[in-house]
Amino acid sequence: MHYFHWIAGTILALAWFSRIVDAALGMPHVADVSRPEWDRNPVAPSGNPRVSIIVPARNEEEAIEQALGTLLALDYDNYEVIAVNDRSTDRTGEIMERIAQNPHFSQKTREMGHPGSNLGGPILQVIHHDELPSGWLGKTHAMWTAANQATGDWLLFTDADVLFKPDSLRRALVYAESVPADHVVLFPQMIMKRPGESMMIAFFQTMFTFGHRPWKVADPSTDDHMGVGAFNMIRRKVYESVGTYEALRMEVLDDMKLGKVVKKAGFAQRNVFGGDLISLRWAHGAMGVVNNLTKNFFAVLSFQWPRTVVSAVGLAFLNLTPFLGIWFAHGWERVPYAIALLSIFLIYLGMSWRSAVPIYYFFLHPVSSVLFIYTLLRSMLLTLWNDGIVWRGTKYPLEDLRKGMV
Repeated sequence: MHYFHWIAGTILALAWFSRIVDAALGMPHVADVSRPEWDRNPVAPSGNPRVSIIVPARNEEEAIEQALGTLLALDYDNYEVIAVNDRSTDRTGEIMERIAQNPHFSQKTREMGHPGSNLGGPILQVIHHDELPSGWLGKTHAMWTAANQATGDWLLFTDADVLFKPDSLRRALVYAESVPADHVVLFPQMIMKRPGESMMIAFFQTMFTFGHRPWKVADPSTDDHMGVGAFNMIRRKVYESVGTYEALRMEVLDDMKLGKVVKKAGFAQRNVFGGDLISLRWAHGAMGVVNNLTKNFFAVLSFQWPRTVVSAVGLAFLNLTPFLGIWFAHGWERVPYAIALLSIFLIYLGMSWRSAVPIYYFFLHPVSSVLFIYTLLRSMLLTLWNDGIVWRGTKYPLEDLRKGMV
């Protein structure tokens, strides 16, 4: 046991401390477009570039009106909004139509219609899907269809529950054209109303910092890439160059995989902070986070059960052992565990500066760790048991999901 504590503690101390040092050095290089220097009009050789904002929605009657309202109130003067009602069984399509009938947002289309042009203000187009072709996920098909009708130089893919501040698009576009970048990801602010949400999202962000390196995304010599469903903005020519969403038609993790193919193709990718420029409430309570991630977690591990089991063990060792070791080790054996815990605490401290997660949620880290391990195993078992995933009322066979992975 004496040697175990020294070996385990040293591994944990090195793993966590090296990542916090890396983050401390790298995070300051990630731009924040909410800062004053990005509050200006976009400049491009051809003038203000046109942006097509694409919003896929299935059964989003509670969120879609407010989300579209914030998009139609953006202070940029050359954009269109294309909302796709993807086989909704609630009032989503009806609400879209009602908003589209507002004279200020006069243009709308039916499926496979033809958009017009209006450079003087925003246009809302509504596309209705009644059926899903085989070999597609509903969301990727909706975004692909909308992109085919888009008229913009830039395509902005977002979700139906995201709220935009009026200057959010303009600031992101200023950054994109100034760098310049081909693909820009703007991190959203998470709206958290319950302690369980804060606890789980804090853990998710901690693992995000550990497993991904946002500060390395801009480095073409690394494989680090990024994609966020709330704000994936890509140049149209780049989107077409990487094969459009047709290349990702069966990807559950379509947002991250779009970032992956863009980075692998050698295009300039950037991710940025933005304060509350965009925001969303991702889940309701701790179990809401569990349910949302159940669909995704097995896909993250390429639907491979051995890899999933190993990852669950790894998560337990990485996140639970520091808390256990500090109690069960003796004397100097506690030092490496203390270094690991201090590093985790510093990550929570850094998060508290950029989000609404209080630093004391560090003490709930073991609880959220257990819930995330449970979620990972639950995702695997349910997917294997059902031989696929059920997403928004549609079942997608596991064999098709595996074949369609990028």
